[in-house]
Amino acid sequence: MELNLDIVTTSPRAAATVVLLRDAPSGLEVFLMKRHGLSDVLGGAYVFPGGKVDAADAALDMAAHTDQPLPLLHASLNESSIDAPAAAGLYVAAMREVFEESGVLFVDDSAVPDPAAEVAGLLRAGHGFNAALAQLGLRLATRNLVPWARWITPTAPSVMNKRFDTRFFVAVLPEGQVARHDDFETTESVWLSPRAALQQYWAGEIELAPPQIMSLAHLARHARSDSVLAAARARHPPVIQPEPFEHEGTRVICYPGDARHSMREQVLPGPTRLRYRNKRFEPVDGFEALFN
Repeated sequence: MELNLDIVTTSPRAAATVVLLRDAPSGLEVFLMKRHGLSDVLGGAYVFPGGKVDAADAALDMAAHTDQPLPLLHASLNESSIDAPAAAGLYVAAMREVFEESGVLFVDDSAVPDPAAEVAGLLRAGHGFNAALAQLGLRLATRNLVPWARWITPTAPSVMNKRFDTRFFVAVLPEGQVARHDDFETTESVWLSPRAALQQYWAGEIELAPPQIMSLAHLARHARSDSVLAAARARHPPVIQPEPFEHEGTRVICYPGDARHSMREQVLPGPTRLRYRNKRFEPVDGFEALFN
């Protein structure tokens, strides 16, 4: 992964990501997709499904098409700087993006035999996501998504030349559904244990951006998906604003709790800094530092 040295002064764009989980016989697994190599955002890297918030996301008729009222969705994010419709729009964006990129649809039980296939057909026919939900009478299962973290790209992004304000949600793959890449924005996909994904990254087999590295290190502390969801529900999603700096000619990214970070309280398990070495970001103290 090439290091970006440009300073980006534009405001971060609102985005939403869903960390899909499942319980395999060997333990917790997470779904990762490889972004198209020509993408201008993390091209070639393995990421969680997600993308930018659209204006239409907050315009959905929430009373008719979500399973929770606006005040509850707003409170779950714990963000006083946005109003309730904007908070609900982040949920809608997360569910829209995970459907568009992986085919996974979070909806309540409905009379539609195969709602994912029906929504996909309407989207191919040119209908928007909101219109598809309305035509089929579907209600989004927002209870299945639990706010997990908020990552805000610094003005020195390190691995891209854009800034995002991304809300990360964790969710279990709905029973009977199959997650798969779309062969457009993403070209490959895989289910891996968090540690196995990091081992493949360390071996040079896949590329990961720093937020994915730190998120996988966090997930590696859990053996099952219910443990992840319980931990997410037990606290407000932390705001993570990485602070990069140069040390002896090397780019270093520090996180809350690091001696160089403006926020002294650590909010993530694992290392408090990553350094750019061997054309990738890695813990200063080596691979096992991700799990200490």
